[in-house]
Amino acid sequence: MSRFFAKSDSESEESSSADEITPKATGTTFNKQALLLSDDEEDTKRVVRSAKDKRFEELTNFIKTIRNAMKIRDISKCLEEFEQLCRAFIKSKAIVDKEGVPQFYIRLLADLEDYLNQLWEDKEGKKKMNKNNAKALSTLRQKIRKYNRDFETEIASYKENPEQSAEEEEEKDDIGSGSSSESDDDDGVTAKSFMKKKPQEEEKAAPEASKFLKGAADEESESEDDDESEHWSSDSVGSGSESEDNEGTAASLAVVFLKKTQDGDKQSDRRRDDKKEDRKRRLKKKPTEEEGEEEGEAEEGGWEKVKGGVPLVKEKPKMFAKGTEINTAVVIKKLNEILQARGKKGTDRAAQIELLHSLAGISNENNLGEGILVKIKFNIIASLYDYNPNLAAFMKADMWKKCLDCIDELLDILFNNNNIFIGENIAEDSENLAVSDQPFRVRGCILTLVERMDEEFTKIMQNTDPHSQEYVDNLKDEGRVCGIIDRLLQYLETKGSTEEVCRVYLRRIMHTYYKFDYKAHRRSLGLQGETKSEQDQEESEGEDSAIIMDRLCKFIYAKDRTDRIRTCAILCHIYHHALHSRWYQARDLMLMSHLQDNIQHADPPVQILYNRTMVQLGICAFRQGMIKDAHNALLDIQSSGRAKELLGQGLLMRNMQERNAEQEKIEKRRQVPFHMHINLELLECVYLVSAMLLEIPYMAAHEFDARRRMISKQFHHQLRVGERQPLLGPPESMREHVVAASKAMKMGDWRTCHSFIINEKMNSKVWDLFPETQCVREMLVRKIQEESLRTYLFTYSSVYDSISMETLSEMFELELPTVHSIISKMIINEELMASLDQPTQTVVMHRTEPTSLQNMALQLAEKLGGLVENNERVFDLKQGVYGGYFNRDQKGGYQQKQGYQRGAPDQRGGYQQKQGYQRDQKGGYQQKQNYQRGGYRNQNQSSY
Repeated sequence: MSRFFAKSDSESEESSSADEITPKATGTTFNKQALLLSDDEEDTKRVVRSAKDKRFEELTNFIKTIRNAMKIRDISKCLEEFEQLCRAFIKSKAIVDKEGVPQFYIRLLADLEDYLNQLWEDKEGKKKMNKNNAKALSTLRQKIRKYNRDFETEIASYKENPEQSAEEEEEKDDIGSGSSSESDDDDGVTAKSFMKKKPQEEEKAAPEASKFLKGAADEESESEDDDESEHWSSDSVGSGSESEDNEGTAASLAVVFLKKTQDGDKQSDRRRDDKKEDRKRRLKKKPTEEEGEEEGEAEEGGWEKVKGGVPLVKEKPKMFAKGTEINTAVVIKKLNEILQARGKKGTDRAAQIELLHSLAGISNENNLGEGILVKIKFNIIASLYDYNPNLAAFMKADMWKKCLDCIDELLDILFNNNNIFIGENIAEDSENLAVSDQPFRVRGCILTLVERMDEEFTKIMQNTDPHSQEYVDNLKDEGRVCGIIDRLLQYLETKGSTEEVCRVYLRRIMHTYYKFDYKAHRRSLGLQGETKSEQDQEESEGEDSAIIMDRLCKFIYAKDRTDRIRTCAILCHIYHHALHSRWYQARDLMLMSHLQDNIQHADPPVQILYNRTMVQLGICAFRQGMIKDAHNALLDIQSSGRAKELLGQGLLMRNMQERNAEQEKIEKRRQVPFHMHINLELLECVYLVSAMLLEIPYMAAHEFDARRRMISKQFHHQLRVGERQPLLGPPESMREHVVAASKAMKMGDWRTCHSFIINEKMNSKVWDLFPETQCVREMLVRKIQEESLRTYLFTYSSVYDSISMETLSEMFELELPTVHSIISKMIINEELMASLDQPTQTVVMHRTEPTSLQNMALQLAEKLGGLVENNERVFDLKQGVYGGYFNRDQKGGYQQKQGYQRGAPDQRGGYQQKQGYQRDQKGGYQQKQNYQRGGYRNQNQSSY
């Protein structure tokens, strides 16, 4: 590089390091031939750039590629170029540390992050992406978010004022280009040319309009042409002066270059000022144009501001040509034309609904009769149902309101005109829609429309967040749904068939069976006089839900021909009885129906209803104090570990792998809406408390029985979990309370058990959810006292010779007759080896229970006997059957021939002689000829 090329001080170091040709010494003389430039050298001039320009040009090339990929939504290309851009930026680290992070780099980071966020929020667009782009989108989004953390301040300042940052950037570039060599100006390929981007706010202001509106684009193109013309003119002037100077002597060559540098500075300053003025002029022009447009709209009133690229809304096509006579045939023809487009691809379903509404208005204006109006209403409701082509999708709020209004209007027409006959069996050829003496005949089924409306309501409730206000607002529509069903019920009772009446009765039952009738409950308690307002009094005087359910269900029992409707009606009737504590009616109806025998063959919704009914039956039995019945009713549901799924109240995550996406959608459609749910924590608590009241006395009675079986596996599991805990603190969850109460009951401490079962925390979680809270608590206290007494007698009977019933009555705070009754039952059932001394009210123990040492010895004897028997069988297989002393009996045991018979192990694990020998009373163990230990288990085994 020649020493005559002028450079600024700021770039001298960088350019010297990057120069490929080392400058000669100052004293070097030039030949005339060296100064004379050939034609080839004039045509191809060497471009000498600084390291900064090289690095920034590399960055701008990558940025340009990324922006092109963003325009065509090629995310995988964006990811690839972004990774290369990051690597190039690392290479430029030394220059960036000295000059600062370039503004065009910050702009790209901000724009790219906003672009990716827009794509991420566009759910429909993401679904249409191919697999590579979708994967690249998530990867690039994570990378850009992580990468931008290092440039948070710069990005924030850019987003606050993108225009100012763009101006600062161009000023820096102009300064750099002015101080750079002439070759940069001649070549015209600089970093600045790659950094020209519209500010972010301008892009956001009109993202679509720039494609279709030409005004802004023309202005920008003109301004850019002016800039380019200025560039070309300055270059031409420079080249002309350069050619003139080259014709001079060698001495004037340095002067020419120095003069050129000064001229270049002036020209660059002038260009920079022109650009600023041009930019300000454009920015001022835009708001004035917008203001002018708004004023024009205000004055004329006919102009509308539309989005770019969206054509103006055309006038709706007229339904009928001008002058057409409107009659029934013309309207039916137009109706058929509209219906022919139904279901076709590209048909606007909302426009179809509007056309049908306008057609109904035209027929009403021209008094074409109610028949054609009913026909159009049927099709409007059907079109509203077809608005969502996806079966799993639910109706939007506006469509739902329109649907309810249309059904109400249709029912009004049917009630006001008795001469309209509708039905599915009416053929289209035999329809009579014109006004005449004959009654109207319309093809259609109002019951099907109402059933579909009921299903849509269920889908709306299933797809709404149950903890939001929207759910409450949607639930308010149930009153309107029930009103429509009641109106349809009245209509079909006069004009419908028996089958249709049964179907609509079942719909009414399904909206009634799970609701607790508080007004009937208050009337039964004699509290109806407390209602103050007239509206409450009128409602309280209405028919009880029990009477309504009884009437509807009995009609279905008598008239229905399909098993499914009758089965659903029976289950709903049982559920309603159980919900209102009518235990015996619910139990008898369940036993008489024999539903438990073949319910496994029913469809899943009916099975879910059966499970809900059994659970409600068990809870009802618990409220009535029938602990064993409650446990038996809840056993199947709770022992499965899938109560949530079996009751249709949600899907279990562990079973998600077993079903595919289609099966999961089907399962979700079977779910029960949230307002019909049964509290699972209450259900589990009722089951565990029932199991505790049954299992703890049984465990105490058979403490040393090796063959003892479990009544409730889930309850034993909770006990084992509690025993495995290394540190036992105060109970917090419901399960921990039940486990702690079980341990207290096992020791006979009923007060501690009571405090764990009934306290503020358990009341708020469980017991306050029952309608008759106080009655349930009193029943629980009574049961805890009674079962604790039984457990105490089983556990400590071997310690006492005798015990007074008055002492037991005081210990457990029970009445003396109650204590007497409990002990008598235990003696009669041979659970307690004792006798009652009536005059002294004392329980005398017989001391027949073996001690723990004796129990262990009996267990050892039983195991040894089994071992000997197994050995003899093995020996038999090898050597053959014994001769003489032992013979096989039919049951596989061995009997002695001579007088002595070896007894089978009894239920307590001992061996018995059936005749001849009896232990004395001092030994503590008696053997009677007619009594066999373990009779309680044999007699009561089936009941547990």
